[in-house]
Amino acid sequence: MKILIVTGSSGGHIFPALSFLDRLKDREKGIDALLVLPKTSRKGFILSDNYKVKYLSISPIGFSLNFSNLIAVLRLFKGSLESVFIMFEFRPDIVIGFGTIDCLPLLLLAWIFRVKTLIHEQNVLPGRANRLLARFSDRIAISFEETREHLAAYEKKIVLTGNPIRKELEKIDRLKALGFFGFKEDKFTILVMGGSLGSQRINAAFLKAASLLTDTSGLQVIHITGIKDCELIKARYKDLNIESRVFGFLNSMQYAYSACDLVISRAGATSVTEIMFFGLPAILIPYPYAYKHQLNNARLLGRKGCAFIIKDEELDENILRDRIELLMNNQGELKKMHSGYPPGFKNNAADLLVKEAVSLNYN
Repeated sequence: MKILIVTGSSGGHIFPALSFLDRLKDREKGIDALLVLPKTSRKGFILSDNYKVKYLSISPIGFSLNFSNLIAVLRLFKGSLESVFIMFEFRPDIVIGFGTIDCLPLLLLAWIFRVKTLIHEQNVLPGRANRLLARFSDRIAISFEETREHLAAYEKKIVLTGNPIRKELEKIDRLKALGFFGFKEDKFTILVMGGSLGSQRINAAFLKAASLLTDTSGLQVIHITGIKDCELIKARYKDLNIESRVFGFLNSMQYAYSACDLVISRAGATSVTEIMFFGLPAILIPYPYAYKHQLNNARLLGRKGCAFIIKDEELDENILRDRIELLMNNQGELKKMHSGYPPGFKNNAADLLVKEAVSLNYN
């Protein structure tokens, strides 16, 4: 059996695709799998030699009439031509898409050539590409039950699998996780992150909020800044005299999640899924663009009482400081937020996706 997996360039799409691919290789021996990524992903992700990979010349297209969008349209045509060659060279039995415009050419070609297809939607609110591809796909895998209402016309195709997370993300004893960072057990630990590429907006707002805290002697911070801001943020923490560990990017996220008492984060689907898996109280600051995906993801945790939501346009250091101090000084509130998660929550989304994908070959 030959399975082709295609995905967009962000971590929110690539990480679930890699999780699926890893589980596929573990469970189904003898399957030939090809991963197809946009060339833009080469800058942010280094893949091991274990993956068979092809790259497409596709980049996001905006709605304004300008030179960069003209170039993006030309790249889409080039990527579509490359997709034709990939289809004829690899000849897949199944094509699986993990979202964004990067998936369009290969999924549509699969439909034309009557190759079985599955799309996976990571977010609560489906993206434009998956909304279009839903009518051409044989199966639609969703991460959250709330997504059904947005794809009601295709109910018979929908299966709830969840959003796959990386296999190395396992819950670790808190003392061991704190030891990984050289942190103390009796301090309040905050994890600050802005998605796979970091967020300058969150970086700046958190540092300003931290400078306004009444007492920082009991605080320690794990801050994932993105590569561009890393050295600058390290210097700022020295000025603030706050115990911190600053990373441009952190592969061993299981230690960060297991060590922290509170997460301050964007609300990408992968981040939200990981926060749910570790059952963490959160302050979520949704990225305001990209079709309001993140706001809908954040509301999922907000309705359960597991997260405070601060809209990006309302974010300032005083609001963030107040939320941090409330949670630092109120263990009861933290426990209440933690209790909103279902007990014993497990993520078996990769297994369910593999089952659904392989079953397509026998339908």
